[in-house]
Amino acid sequence: MIDVQDARKGTIVEIDGTLYEVLEYSHHKMARGNAIIRLKLRNLESGATIERTFTSGQRVQDVRLEPAHVQYLYHDDRFYYFMDTETFEQFPLSKEILGDAVNYLTDGLVLKIESYKGKPVRLELPTTVDLKVVEADPGFAGDTAGSASKWCTVETGLKVRVPLFVEPGDTIRVDTRTGEYVTRVEGT
Repeated sequence: MIDVQDARKGTIVEIDGTLYEVLEYSHHKMARGNAIIRLKLRNLESGATIERTFTSGQRVQDVRLEPAHVQYLYHDDRFYYFMDTETFEQFPLSKEILGDAVNYLTDGLVLKIESYKGKPVRLELPTTVDLKVVEADPGFAGDTAGSASKWCTVETGLKVRVPLFVEPGDTIRVDTRTGEYVTRVEGT
């Protein structure tokens, strides 16, 4: 158990038998009485976001997650399939659990996953991933009023703003934290 004041962004807590990740933390001190702590929480099973209010001094159950490295294999209509790189055990995860991570998953990508009581709950992507451009708007240098850029679609379906020289068939590096173009990758 930890004091609710110690539940910072990224902390995993168990409330009423459900696991939540703390997305936002705000502390409000009133003139008299206890401080109020508001937490914005994401349900790790359903992906739903809720807000809960606590008073200073209340405690919540903190959770320790077990890390492992997994390799992304493939997906179908409902699930994304992964393999533990140590045990070679395969398991599916739903799109709700993965969230925006599905925009960066390519065959063979190795990433870190965290589990609680043997059940996967959180995926940690690498900082950048290399994705192949499948479609790109035509770029005309005379059409710009500011920096010269255009939209493209990569192999995972993600739309990324790129410089005018990027063409279909190119491989680009994308920052998984922001979804922004980093550079074009040569020789892949």
